[in-house]
Amino acid sequence: MVNCGRMSIPFVFILVNKDCDMAANWVYTSLTEEQNKQRDLMSEELGISSILCQLLVRRGITTVEAAKKFFRPRIEDLHDPFLMNDMDKAVDRLNQAMGKKERILIYGDYDVDGITAVALVYKYLKFNYSYVDFYIPDRYVEGSGISYRGIDYASETNVKLIIALDCGIKAVDKVNYAKEKGIDFIICDHHTPDDNLPDAIAVLDPKREDSTYPDSNLSACGVGFKLMQAFAINNGISPDTLTDLFDLTAVSIASDIVPIIGENRILAYYGLKQLNSNPSLGLKCIIDVCGLTGKEISISDIVFKIGPRLNASGRIKTASEAVELLISKELTFAREKSDCIDKYNQQRKDLDKSVTDEAIAQLEDKKEELDSSNSIVIYNPNWNQGVIGIVASRLTELHYKPTIVLTYSQENNLATGSGRSVSGFDLYKAIENCSDLLENFGGHMYAVGLRMKPENVPEFRRRMEQYVTENITTEQQKPQQYIDAFIDFKEITPKFVRLLKQFSPFGPENMKPVFATRKVLDYGTSRVVGKEKEHLKLELVDSQSECIMNGIAFGLSEYNDYIKAFNPVDICYTIEENNFNGSSNTQLMIKDIRPLSQK
Repeated sequence: MVNCGRMSIPFVFILVNKDCDMAANWVYTSLTEEQNKQRDLMSEELGISSILCQLLVRRGITTVEAAKKFFRPRIEDLHDPFLMNDMDKAVDRLNQAMGKKERILIYGDYDVDGITAVALVYKYLKFNYSYVDFYIPDRYVEGSGISYRGIDYASETNVKLIIALDCGIKAVDKVNYAKEKGIDFIICDHHTPDDNLPDAIAVLDPKREDSTYPDSNLSACGVGFKLMQAFAINNGISPDTLTDLFDLTAVSIASDIVPIIGENRILAYYGLKQLNSNPSLGLKCIIDVCGLTGKEISISDIVFKIGPRLNASGRIKTASEAVELLISKELTFAREKSDCIDKYNQQRKDLDKSVTDEAIAQLEDKKEELDSSNSIVIYNPNWNQGVIGIVASRLTELHYKPTIVLTYSQENNLATGSGRSVSGFDLYKAIENCSDLLENFGGHMYAVGLRMKPENVPEFRRRMEQYVTENITTEQQKPQQYIDAFIDFKEITPKFVRLLKQFSPFGPENMKPVFATRKVLDYGTSRVVGKEKEHLKLELVDSQSECIMNGIAFGLSEYNDYIKAFNPVDICYTIEENNFNGSSNTQLMIKDIRPLSQK
C-alpha cells in the first residue's frame, strides 16, 4: 500500500526512471473495484470522459453531487464561522472594543500569509472604525511571531486589544505579559498548538486539538476572514461587504501552500476571479510590475510572481511596506510602493543566489558526509536571515533531503534557522523531537522555523540525522512522480481540455493532473532549444492512435539524440493552454521522459 498523496489504495505499480539516482519514480495507483464503479457511474450521469471521472475519484469525489460542488464552488457553501472554537468570544470582545472606542492593533507575521491577513482585517475594520492600527515585527530585530517589543508598542499607544494573525498560538508568556499591561489578545492562527494554549480572550485555530470546525486547512488569512465574516453576521452587515476581501485570501492560500480543497478552494476560486477582474488597488499595482496585466492570473502566478514580491519587503526592508501597499487607496502612492517592492525582490534574488551558491559549495566540501546522510543541517553565521528559507527550499530540491539552514542573529545571539522537507516526511515532528535543544520553534509538516544557542548546533545536527534516519521511508528518499492516468493522445479533445480546466484552482491535494502516454515517437521536427540548449521542443506522435501533440520538456535535452533516432519513449506531462500572439493551442508540459530501454 502506497500513499499517493491523494488516497491510500492497493495495486500500486512503480515505474522507475533509472537514468540517475535523483530521477523520479513514476507511481501509478490503480483504482479499486468500488472506485471503478463510482467512476463509471459519474461518467454516465455527468456525460463526461471516464478519465476525468477517474481524476475526481482520486481526489475523493465519488458522487455526482460532490462533483457538481467541486466544479461549481459557491460562496453559500462556506461554513458558519461560529462553528470555530471561541468565535463567539472573539466577536463579543471586538464589539466591546469598538463600542468603547478602544484602540485595536492588528498584529501579523512578516510572510505573505501574515501580510495579507493584516491587510484584510485592517481594511474591513477601518471602513467603519477609526481607532485601529497595524503592526508587523521586524524580521531581524524581533524575529517571527509575537514580540515583547510589539506589546510595548501597543502599550505605549494605548492599545487595549491585539488581534494576532498567523502567529500567537505558542505565545503563552507574551500573552501573559500583555495582560499585565491591560491588553487583551484575540489569536487567529493556523499552526499546530502546544498542549497549553495562551490565556487569550479567544484562540481561533482550526488545528486546536479540541477543534469543532469542519475545515482544518485554512490559511491564517482565511482565519482572519472567518473572524470578519462572524463579525458581519453578528452585526447584521451584508455578506456582500466581504467579497472585496477574496483577492487577499487567494494570495495567502497560494503563497502559504495550504491545501486547495474545502473552504480554501472556494476562497481561492473567487479570489482568482477578483484578481482577474477587479483587484484591489495595491494588488493591481503588483500585478502590473509582475507583467501580468491582461493575462489570466493563476495560482502559479501568485506563487512565483506576486507572493515573492510581497515577501521581499520583509526580507530586505520591513513587511509593513507591503501592508501599506495592500491597504492603499491612493494610486500614486501604490505605484511608488509597488515599484519599490519590485526592487526589493531583485535584491532578494541576488542575495538568494549568493547564499545558495555558498551553501552548495559548503556541502560539496563535505560530499562524502552528505552522500551518507539522510538530512542536511547547515550553518553559516554570516548568511542573511531573510533568505535562509528560500535557500533551504533550494537545497531540499537539489539533494532531496529534509534540510535546515541556520544563520546567526546578532539581536538575540541565537542561531536562527528555517527548514523545508521532502514529500511525506513530517519535519515539524523532527524538530519537536529536538525541542530540548531549542529556544523556540514553529511551523508545520513541510516548513519550520527555529532558534537555538549556537553551541547546540552540532548536537542538533546529530539528533536530527538520527531522527530522520529512523523515521524516513524509502519512498520519501526519492522524488515520486505520481501519474493520475495513462491516456492516448486521441483523448485530449477540446472538450476534455475545457473540462480539465474546471479542476482549477490547482494546489496541494488538488494538484494539476499528470498524465502518461506510452510509446510515443518523434514526428520529425523535434529540436533542442534554450540559451544553453537545455530544453526540448517536441512534436510527438502517439503510436496507438497516430495523433500528434506538441510539447515542451524543460531541462531534458539529454534525450534529444535518443528521440531523434525515432526510438519510442514513455512520457508524463500536464496539459497546458499555450497563448502566443493572440492565438491559443494545447501543448504538453512534459515532466519526465522514460526511454523504453530503461524499463
